[in-house]
Amino acid sequence: MNVFLLTVFTVLFNNPASDSTIRKDSVITLPDKYLSQVKRKSAHVEAQVDKRTAQALDRFARQEKRMQAKLMKVDSTAAKRIFSQSIDSLNNMKAGLGRKVSGLTSNAGGAYMDTLQNSLKFLQGSNSVLGANSGKLASATASVDNLQNSLQQAEQVKAYLREQRQLLKQQLANYTGFGKDLTNLNKEAYYYGQQLNEYKATLSDRKKAEEKAVALLKTMPAYNNFLAQHSQFASLFNLIGASSNSTSLAGLQTRSQVEQLVSQRLGNDPSAQQAVSQQLAQAKSQLNELKDKYANLDNAGDMPDFKPNPMKTKSFLQRLEFGGNLQFQKNTSYYPTTTDIAGQVGYKFHKNGSVGIGVSYKLGMGTGWNHIAFTHQGIGLRSYVDWKLKGTFYLNGGFEENYLTAITNVSQLKDLSLWTGSALLGLSKKYKISGKLKGNLMVLYDFLAARSVPATSAIKVRIGYTM
Repeated sequence: MNVFLLTVFTVLFNNPASDSTIRKDSVITLPDKYLSQVKRKSAHVEAQVDKRTAQALDRFARQEKRMQAKLMKVDSTAAKRIFSQSIDSLNNMKAGLGRKVSGLTSNAGGAYMDTLQNSLKFLQGSNSVLGANSGKLASATASVDNLQNSLQQAEQVKAYLREQRQLLKQQLANYTGFGKDLTNLNKEAYYYGQQLNEYKATLSDRKKAEEKAVALLKTMPAYNNFLAQHSQFASLFNLIGASSNSTSLAGLQTRSQVEQLVSQRLGNDPSAQQAVSQQLAQAKSQLNELKDKYANLDNAGDMPDFKPNPMKTKSFLQRLEFGGNLQFQKNTSYYPTTTDIAGQVGYKFHKNGSVGIGVSYKLGMGTGWNHIAFTHQGIGLRSYVDWKLKGTFYLNGGFEENYLTAITNVSQLKDLSLWTGSALLGLSKKYKISGKLKGNLMVLYDFLAARSVPATSAIKVRIGYTM
């Protein structure tokens, strides 16, 4: 009997399938490009942050020097007292960029940087991860630490600029003629903060190798436990079960207590409870509207006293919109059934508008099901303007030049007399397909259609996308 029990326990605790599952869960192989991507992205964002921070300090100092010179004409003593120390502080902060910040008290990079730094720390002490070359790991860790230092300095500069502009507003309250100067300081401080948010958003956009590495790490219980113990955000929200302290919740009402209190005050009257629910829903809706309107503000002092331009902090490449569309046309006595396949690139010059150019290729598909034939029926050059009217409806217009003759030789395109112009204006409806992809349906009217020989339809219907 003892031998039988021993055999059963041996089989249960040495089950090969179970053992292989454990090994599978505890040992992973990182993608080859993971550490190099982390290092490259961190170094790139660090350079951008340092450059923009130096630019903000320079602009702030130049503006204060102009204000000091203006005040010197009225009150030289006040001009020296108000501006001299501040200008020196701005120059010293610029000179100190790149130096190590002592006593980091906050994670300036947000949740992404917190997770990234802890992931690298986990890899340094883990024997269960393959592909983490010690040299590459040390290099990536150093790059991330340097970025964290730059972001921390940037947050300190942002806080100083915010406080300084408020202080100057108070100190210059008794002097006239500084309204425009103070607005310029406010604009610089505001756009600097918005630019930092743009950099952080770029930073948190994981590449393929990084996304795969994070997904693999999350399958490891040891990794998840490590994050729970070391993450600043986990400790902030008290996510560590072992360290939960009931005294931290003292004085807070539970959900059941709140519901009981509402019931005591209002009774069981359904209409009263419905009224409270409606008020709560309305309050929540108003709060969400405010959150959407000022989504990038992390301090009440950041609220601008001017109308911000959301495109101000976008780089040239970030303003580009790529897209394409299709246009179908039935066959006529002159043309076969055709499909216009177009590609375009637009430049977003305003939050509501963009301007762009494109090219199109006209593919002939025959004259019917019994006569399907693919031919080169023409090409086109396009320009367009897109402006938001309301909601998801846009005004769309532009000029086009189309070559509507079957192409047998490229040299034909040099004959300008065979090109036909179009002046288009109409409406488009845009809709969301995915996070970065938007679809659109356009209905356009060609004011020059009657001039085409042979005549073409004046109504153009196009379906497309932008990204």
